[in-house]
Amino acid sequence: MICRILYIAIILTFFCLTNTGCAAQMKAVKGLSRVGFAIQVGAFSEVKNAERLTNRLQQKGIEAFYFRKDSGLYAVRFGDFETKEKAKKAAKRLVSEKVIGSYFIAPPQIDGKKSREVAIEKAPQPSLKKLTPVVPKKSKEDRAGDAETPDHAKAHSDMGAIAARTAERFVGIPYRWGGDTVVDGMDCSGFARAVYNLCGVNIPRSSREQFKVGDNISKADLKDGDLVFFGNSEAEINHVGIYIGDGRFVHAPRRGDDIKISGIEEAYFIKRFIGAKRYF
Repeated sequence: MICRILYIAIILTFFCLTNTGCAAQMKAVKGLSRVGFAIQVGAFSEVKNAERLTNRLQQKGIEAFYFRKDSGLYAVRFGDFETKEKAKKAAKRLVSEKVIGSYFIAPPQIDGKKSREVAIEKAPQPSLKKLTPVVPKKSKEDRAGDAETPDHAKAHSDMGAIAARTAERFVGIPYRWGGDTVVDGMDCSGFARAVYNLCGVNIPRSSREQFKVGDNISKADLKDGDLVFFGNSEAEINHVGIYIGDGRFVHAPRRGDDIKISGIEEAYFIKRFIGAKRYF
């Protein structure tokens, strides 16, 4: 009898511990999720054609975005499906409705692995005049508190570099996603969401919601792939960009403008810097 009671107690203890662990994990990634299978269409030489297809999909309530591939051609991607079969079913329906033509089912990304559509080679760095990044010196206490395990640091280095290099490939592309379509939030935050989507991570739609998740990062500790936020206050965040190193970040200034690189220490941004977040 005593043995049976002890056995039940051990089982209950194990159950509680494992459920507590799961809850902690869910809390740690609240607001973030992995991107499943996606539908990719098009191999356009003209960005306007990719933009036109994106708008057609958005008019149907589908959150789509276009991007430049390694080849220099433009493709459109959308969807987040649990299985390849569900993605195919949705694609075939759109083909039958003559919304899309041929398509490719993009598989989920794997941490630290290079996507076939993402080049991790460093893009040429445009010169930024009047840019003099100032990085505050850190105390011994701060440096000690920043220690990371080698595995965690390497994981961020890999995924952060991929996110930064992916963002750089958008530079110079006209940014006209959203407009008056039914899809909300396709502005600067939509650009950040599209880049992270290509890297296999779903983040919230608006910049304010994006700021609520992830780890807080100081300006002195910024690394490739971190999101940098700007506004009047944490309650009034109105802009976000993707940090790419050397005091620079990629962002979509406003609808209709080209995606560009700016310096985080430029007068306009230094006054409005609110904070940064890391999701890897």
